Amino acid sequence: MTPGSSAAGSGVVVPRNFRLLEELERGEKGIGDGTVSYGMDDADDIYMRSWTGTIIGPHNTVHEGRIYQLKLFCDKDYPEKPPSVRFHSRINLTCVNHETGVVDPKKFSVLGNWQRDYSMEYILTHLKKEMTSPQNRKLVQPPEGTFF
Repeated sequence: MTPGSSAAGSGVVVPRNFRLLEELERGEKGIGDGTVSYGMDDADDIYMRSWTGTIIGPHNTVHEGRIYQLKLFCDKDYPEKPPSVRFHSRINLTCVNHETGVVDPKKFSVLGNWQRDYSMEYILTHLKKEMTSPQNRKLVQPPEGTFF
């Protein structure tokens, strides 16, 4: 399946809110093995801007069993431009600013090389994959339960 919308690749440009409703539905159903999830922060926000994502750390890494909370903000130009992504839970990853928790697009190619058919699910699953990379899988982590 393509990274984002079911209309991806068909030449049809799905309006922003339809796209976000589709993502909301996927997020509510649960994704894959359940180690990545996301949903809206405020059901009354008609612009569907503020989202919370959750990643459960992958096995055989220092992240195993940890639950990471993230904030994703989809501005008015999403999905043409990527959302801003910030870890709420403290984490030590090479693509995350250690002071703010912001995922740096220069160090995380999914954001840096954004394509319209990418989705929040795609971002979260690739951040989880980033946790398994050689440069991140054994990095010393902040105490569990601490936040930016």
